[in-house]
Amino acid sequence: MNHTLQINSICVFCGSALGKDAIYRKTAAVLGKALADNNIELVYGGSNIGLMRVLADAAMEAGGKVTGIMPKLLAKKEILHSGLTRVITVDTMAERKHLMGEYSDAFITMPGGYGTLDELFEVLSWFQLGIAKKPVAILNVNDYFYHLLQFLDLTVAQGYLRSEHRENILVDKDPHILIEKIRTFNEIEVDSKWVDMLIDDTRKNHKS
Repeated sequence: MNHTLQINSICVFCGSALGKDAIYRKTAAVLGKALADNNIELVYGGSNIGLMRVLADAAMEAGGKVTGIMPKLLAKKEILHSGLTRVITVDTMAERKHLMGEYSDAFITMPGGYGTLDELFEVLSWFQLGIAKKPVAILNVNDYFYHLLQFLDLTVAQGYLRSEHRENILVDKDPHILIEKIRTFNEIEVDSKWVDMLIDDTRKNHKS
């Protein structure tokens, strides 16, 4: 059954570096504008450097709303974007991620490093455990996430991740198509007893 989700805000995780290929910057700008054009508020880490700034500036220039959330420790380093619709400073990284989840209807991950990957896997875990059933998407510009996606396929093949959890990750290289995939997302349901199955499997193997 086709349906459309009401998406008013999307949290975007991305790098505080620009990256070595101009395509990353260009795509960040396209995504920022696309969010504004679709009346979707951007929620992000609040930085004024790297892809994060390109993304936020593009959204603001297109008339969009942008909320930046940053720990005070980072804000003191003078990397907090001062030209946003709303700026929120928090005490910890954990609080930052909590508010990002609270203020967003979906998540998109762009190229980035440790922090970006940490945020991606945090929200994937939330979805897997039913803590926050919000679409999680990867903007695979320049095939940046090719090897990561292959690794996730390996985790399925080796029995550490259910195929349904893997298939629920939305992936595309085009920002406009990815936003549409988020709006029309249909969760692939996982057997509600999947944790019980893990427990049973552990007990059987422990006895053998």
